[in-house]
Amino acid sequence: MIYITQLIYIREGQEAIFHQFENIAIPIISKYNGQLLLRVRPTKEAIVESSIENPYEIHLVSFESETDFQAFMQDGERKQFLHLKEQSIRLSVLYKGQKL
Repeated sequence: MIYITQLIYIREGQEAIFHQFENIAIPIISKYNGQLLLRVRPTKEAIVESSIENPYEIHLVSFESETDFQAFMQDGERKQFLHLKEQSIRLSVLYKGQKL
């Protein structure tokens, strides 16, 4: 099992486009033995301490294997809508890990 944590930074004014992409991409996760475990929009009040910019959203996703994650990334339907992701996301930071 691998875990993906993603910090997502949105281009100003592109929230609706980002949501369009997410409405397509998130359901595809389950096709590849994945599960969206957590999707958070942290507010300034929720941050206790930080040395980085506050992301628009934080996603925590699990996949059974690295192969499943790579298959998700290469999914044809998801790739058809990557232009929405590129239009709306300014920066995305992805962390991969495993449960200890």
